[in-house]
Amino acid sequence: MRAVIMHGPGDVRVEDVPTPELVEPTDAIIRVDAACICGSDLWPYRGISPVKRPSRMGHEYIGVVERIGSGVRDIEVGDFVVGSFMASDNTCEICRAGYQSRCIHVVGMGSIGTQAEYARIPWADGTLVKVTGEITPERRRSLLAASDVLGTGWFAAVAAEAGPGKTVAVVGDGAVGLLGILAASQLGAERIIAMSRHADRQQLARRFGATDIVEARGDAGVAAIKEMTGGYGAHSTIEAVGTQEAMQQAIRSTRAGGHVGFVGVSHGVSLDGQELFLSGIHLHGGPAPVRHFLPDLIERIMTDQIDPGVVFDQTLSIDEAAEGYRAMDERRAIKVMLEF
Repeated sequence: MRAVIMHGPGDVRVEDVPTPELVEPTDAIIRVDAACICGSDLWPYRGISPVKRPSRMGHEYIGVVERIGSGVRDIEVGDFVVGSFMASDNTCEICRAGYQSRCIHVVGMGSIGTQAEYARIPWADGTLVKVTGEITPERRRSLLAASDVLGTGWFAAVAAEAGPGKTVAVVGDGAVGLLGILAASQLGAERIIAMSRHADRQQLARRFGATDIVEARGDAGVAAIKEMTGGYGAHSTIEAVGTQEAMQQAIRSTRAGGHVGFVGVSHGVSLDGQELFLSGIHLHGGPAPVRHFLPDLIERIMTDQIDPGVVFDQTLSIDEAAEGYRAMDERRAIKVMLEF
């Protein structure tokens, strides 16, 4: 089968690799219907995260179940499924508390690679959610978004306690930040401030529910948020980048007693203990427990309540994956969908 392999910074190839086999009785093999490139895939592409050996890429996916292990009970061959970027048993104490991404038996799908024609899904019953109903092209791309960026943006908004009467600031205008805006809007936020310098992303932010745009960054961006909120800062702030500047901007844009939901994959981020102590904010985040939110998100998508799939502004064949990486790296694309 064909799969996307990263050999080093800027070096992405599509190669023939063995088709996966069942390893554990709780596994399933899916035929990947569509995959995509994530902003976190750009960290190794840019050489920020080390690439020690040629590595399979991808952790977002939708597909059709082709084979199941003897221990799989709830998922059947032929099911169209969406899965999380973290495989989980969905039964351990951590999972039952709503944090499936930190399941005691967690398997990162990035270690398996879903930018491929087929993928092995560990803990199939706990990881995959069956989709019923007509899958239109619009719903299909939205279901793909649900496997990571929608669920991650949703978790960020929930962690930031976005809701009625709240002002929400969103740091980061990539797919996760944009879908954090959508989530905050769906959760009833009164005001949503998108921090973005790019006209196309600003337009999409407004489509998803942003009421205001702030183009300034760093201290100037913080000052703008404070000015817009009577000097207080936002009630809820989403950090969807993962850099030191973004985290500082998020913390400093939030009022005392407010909440920061951080989901950007942290690189080189350190917190000043005294500043954090004196801020009086709540800080909550990490790898999003997408599986926790999937049933609700799928329902919203299949009933056309939300259309998160519009974040995919470029669709390519898997053989063009290298161009997809270049387009996202050069910010010519917000998010690239890969088809087979």
